[in-house]
Amino acid sequence: MERLWAPWRIKYIEQVRDGGAKCIFVDLPAEKDDRKNLILYRGERAFVMMNTFPYTNGHLMVAPYRHTSDLEDLDDEEMLEIQRLLRDCVRWLRMAFRAEGFNVGLNLGRAAGAGIEDHLHWHVVPRWVGDTNYMPVVGEVRVLPQSLDESYDRLREAIRSEAGDLG
Repeated sequence: MERLWAPWRIKYIEQVRDGGAKCIFVDLPAEKDDRKNLILYRGERAFVMMNTFPYTNGHLMVAPYRHTSDLEDLDDEEMLEIQRLLRDCVRWLRMAFRAEGFNVGLNLGRAAGAGIEDHLHWHVVPRWVGDTNYMPVVGEVRVLPQSLDESYDRLREAIRSEAGDLG
């Protein structure tokens, strides 16, 4: 068997779990270092960040600032902003990566596959015809042709071109 090495994944594997871990969706926005924390866009009630352990280049997450794991806790304004941000993510990924399709979803609870079950967050995964989506299933690896920093820059440029400089 041939091996494809992904040493960057060890950070994810070794994360403290079950109460010992802090919430990235609360702590990272509070740091105010958006580039370091891969935060692409901040709204009033929710924000967009890149996934540090992506399925594909450009894998984004949308989360409310408010710490909750219950969909019913979100008020109408939070839900509306999240839906608008999901729409914006699709547009930005089309602009930046010429994505041809998308997987958009929320894993609600541990039984549904939520990796961070105590804070709601939606995934936006760009897809292309003929992409390497079979690799996680068959080869148990992911193929990412671009670094997170390069992907961040490309997405920030797409956002800036649409909304002006975000700082």
